[in-house]
Amino acid sequence: MRGIQKISAATPTMEGAGVHLHRAFGFGDTEPFDPFLLFDDFRNDQPEHYLKGFPWHPHRGIETITYVLAGEVEHQDSLGNSGSLRPGDVQWMTAGSGILHQEMPRGDEQGRMHGFQLWANLPASLKMTDPRYQDIPSAQIPVVTEDDGTSVRVVCGEFAGQRGPVDGVAAQPRYLDVSIPSGVSRELPVETSRHAFAYVFEGDANFRDASAPGEFAGNRSLVLFDQGDSIRVQAGDDGARFLLVSGEPLREPVAWRGPIVMNTRDELVQAWQELQDGTV
Repeated sequence: MRGIQKISAATPTMEGAGVHLHRAFGFGDTEPFDPFLLFDDFRNDQPEHYLKGFPWHPHRGIETITYVLAGEVEHQDSLGNSGSLRPGDVQWMTAGSGILHQEMPRGDEQGRMHGFQLWANLPASLKMTDPRYQDIPSAQIPVVTEDDGTSVRVVCGEFAGQRGPVDGVAAQPRYLDVSIPSGVSRELPVETSRHAFAYVFEGDANFRDASAPGEFAGNRSLVLFDQGDSIRVQAGDDGARFLLVSGEPLREPVAWRGPIVMNTRDELVQAWQELQDGTV
């Protein structure tokens, strides 16, 4: 059973043209999360805090995973792609050799704009691969429902014989949206070789087993796990809903500046020079 390295709260920050969000990790020591670099929670109920969105900006060397729960995100890119992400939809963007795009959120009738963005690193061998999108509508994401009422949306990877629609991702991640009813305890498998974290966004949950009881992790709590082949979770009185994300670590050097992540400083300087020259 995996123990817990730490439980931390996502911290308020601003990105883009003034979007208020909460950052669970990123722009610091990301080795414990390798191959993941950053996780943002952009749930917000105040349109003035998100409508200015994320105007045109570059990416290279990473993949961005956007999961929308409420509202919409309209996107465009320098390759001529455009579209809209609606509740339950996922976009897995492989920036590869470089892309310019913008993401502009719109709230629902109640003014809600809810969702998450995860950044995954690309290995050196794929840093300069061709950019591509995987836009996944909600209806294509399989849902596993257990007898105890536990529900798992399988965005990426495999769970209980169901495979998520996102494929061909370098880190072979598993991205699950897990809902557990009040008081229910579950054991969920996670391969020993993977780094794994959970992010609670509804209710609260205890991620320690009965022999080592600990505090319940509530809304906007990040739980970073130690090694092991499974996690145990018990939902609190109001149930629990959380993302469970795991991936094979790349164990490669990281040279990082803003939205561009390479392996060496020279590669980073070259990337920004190409951006300045307009050759991305």
